[in-house]
Amino acid sequence: MLRAGAVLALGGAAVPLTGCDLLDRDGGPAPAADPLRPLLDEALTLAASYREAAGAHPDLADRLTPIAEAHQAHAAELARVIGVTLPSTTAAPSGPPSADPDAALAALVQRERAGRDAAVTACAAAPAERAALLGSVAAARATHLEALK
Repeated sequence: MLRAGAVLALGGAAVPLTGCDLLDRDGGPAPAADPLRPLLDEALTLAASYREAAGAHPDLADRLTPIAEAHQAHAAELARVIGVTLPSTTAAPSGPPSADPDAALAALVQRERAGRDAAVTACAAAPAERAALLGSVAAARATHLEALK
């Protein structure tokens, strides 16, 4: 009986020592980025683009502000699904809006179209639990294109 207790004690001590290696993964690969992260970043950039265009062209603010808010809401939901916190500041879009309102709208249409295509592609590749969200984002972006006409 004493021998069995000694074997169990030694065996039990060996498990925690070897188990430490499970937590030490300095040489292992970094976890893969969530495939929704680019859509989150894009939603934040689109929201910022619309806010900047609305600020530069107050006569377009009534059309552009709700779209900016929709992109911000999508970013918040994507962040929730991914399990990240939205950044307090977002990266500026790829330059200030054009001084010409028609050119500013054309730039937004181009960004929105690219965003819609990215959302459609992500939706088609997504697991079922994410497809509804991505389908909603893609549909909203298609609607935004109509609102920009």
